[in-house]
Amino acid sequence: MILVLDAGNTNIVLGIFKNDKLIVECRIGTDAKRTADEYGIQVLKLFSYNKINPSDIQGVIISSVVPNIMYSIEHMIRKYFNLKPVVVGPGVKTGINIKYDNPKFVGADRVVNAVAAHEIYKKPLVIIDFGTATTFCAVTKKGDYLGGTICPGIKISADALFEKAAKLPRIELVKPKHIICRNTVSSMQAGIVFGYIGQVDYIVSKMKEEMIEQGSEEPFVVATGGLAKLIAKDSKTIDEVNPFLTLKGLKVIYEKNKE
Repeated sequence: MILVLDAGNTNIVLGIFKNDKLIVECRIGTDAKRTADEYGIQVLKLFSYNKINPSDIQGVIISSVVPNIMYSIEHMIRKYFNLKPVVVGPGVKTGINIKYDNPKFVGADRVVNAVAAHEIYKKPLVIIDFGTATTFCAVTKKGDYLGGTICPGIKISADALFEKAAKLPRIELVKPKHIICRNTVSSMQAGIVFGYIGQVDYIVSKMKEEMIEQGSEEPFVVATGGLAKLIAKDSKTIDEVNPFLTLKGLKVIYEKNKE
């Protein structure tokens, strides 16, 4: 079995693969104040709940966009699993040719998503990841990572509205039935959700234009992340939601580097 960890600003997502099948997926909160032992206890509890024996884990791979938790996470893996993890970063084989001005500055999660989508779809791609930030990435059919766009995430946008406007409440992120709303909560929900759908469709349309101008076929658009389904239902540009894209990418990268 292989343990994969994707450490984001809000959550650390853990997956366990048995051969090529994802058999466990779970989340714990990201907290820079936690020690390796605190993370270890949490992870072992999740293993126990899912009836997984830690000694069955043969390898571990980590991607992270939160540098200040990496010592605790890596130390936890060494102490509780007696394994040296693969950490996605410079020097790790991905099979992706990064065309960024400085490849070191591409977030590990964006690279991992690109690896997974390229492996799965074998076509030009726009990849959208709805995380704490929302990222849009362009990848060619042959696996060139062209770059992309980064936007504030949906929850960040909603929280900013609540925190900066004194009379506006904190809201649940759901799609209202109408865009002409008759109460404050529904009006905020409409603005956030429908506004974000419009933002996504505009950015994707412009990215498609640029890729086609550069000689690409029309790209396939895949979305992942916690709120991908909410936006994809009304988006005119998202072709597919793949909720486990990042975990699958980590497994692919692990296989390329396990030697």
